[in-house]
Amino acid sequence: MRLGALLAHLSDAPPYPVVGWARRLADAGFRSLWAPEIIGRGRLVPDPFAALAAAAAATPDLELGTGTVQVPLHHPAELAHRMLSLQAVCGDRLSLGVSPGSTRSDYAVLGRDHRGRFRAFDENIVRLRALLADGGDAQARLADPPRDGRPPLLLGSWGANVEKAARHFEGWLGSAFRVTPDELLAAHDRFRAAGGLRAVAYAIPVPAGADLGPIGEQLRRYADAGFDDAVVAIAPGGPDPERVRALLP
Repeated sequence: MRLGALLAHLSDAPPYPVVGWARRLADAGFRSLWAPEIIGRGRLVPDPFAALAAAAAATPDLELGTGTVQVPLHHPAELAHRMLSLQAVCGDRLSLGVSPGSTRSDYAVLGRDHRGRFRAFDENIVRLRALLADGGDAQARLADPPRDGRPPLLLGSWGANVEKAARHFEGWLGSAFRVTPDELLAAHDRFRAAGGLRAVAYAIPVPAGADLGPIGEQLRRYADAGFDDAVVAIAPGGPDPERVRALLP
């Protein structure tokens, strides 16, 4: 199981300096860096496209991923243009975590319909796939088709969407931020039973003052269950990245 880390943190502290933090995580041996899309919650979490473009220049070898872009908050052509632009910076090491989103305030700040987000996601993702694969469609021409194909799309969601991730996406981001390890492992079993490909245990909290023993045990459980990746979220004042990385040989 590969170990990655969030470029952002999910607390009220000022944001990490992206370039320095990306280099620190790379030097510690993490295999991937991920950036979420979080807006309208009273604190700055850097835009994932800006953060990952900066990380791409600072770390030439690591996988880079969005975790996750809330698709219904965007026009599909505008979103495809931003994703294709990021792919031009990152090359073939980009993965795109996408989701319907869940937090009402993110929708309120942009005047979007929170209740209709699942329907909007299903509608928009069809066009987004085509735009990313072909560089355009009958309504828009954004770019030449990417030579290496479109980046893989990983669905971040729960409930029945776990099976949707298995059947219609290249992978699943299973957030560990507000669920127990047992709940995440049960969802992973469903994902694999439905034929799912890549499974990522995402945003595993590593708070300040954390006892790394239980976190290491959690990571080993995910590895033994067959997760392909785990992504930790190290809080400000949390353990040094090198100590966290050492939890998973």
